Amino acid sequence: MLDMISTLLDATTATPDATGAVATASWLDMIPTLLMMVAMVGIFYFMLIRPQRKKDKAVKDMLAALKPGDRICTIGGIYGTIASIKDETITLYVGAQKMQMVVARWAIRSVEDAPLVENESEALV
Repeated sequence: MLDMISTLLDATTATPDATGAVATASWLDMIPTLLMMVAMVGIFYFMLIRPQRKKDKAVKDMLAALKPGDRICTIGGIYGTIASIKDETITLYVGAQKMQMVVARWAIRSVEDAPLVENESEALV
């Protein structure tokens, strides 16, 4: 076992060549490796980090632009109309009876473009 380890260590250490200088890999031999690593970082940035930042910015802008009267959908799937906004809480009107519900601002998933339909039979006609 010790013989194998010492053989591996001898094979991996630099040995002097005929002139007595130690043979080492030059920095030119490392350029392809460095270029590959830079390319990987670039790919990760353009495929993962940048799109996520764009998405986060769009959500932040949507939450900042909320106003009373907007029809929204929460992350829990509840549709409602914004009644009032106070800092980080939003009061919604939900359902035909316009029951009030308070949710956190971050819980808003999207602003809906479809108008509020009071009755299903009106939507079918």
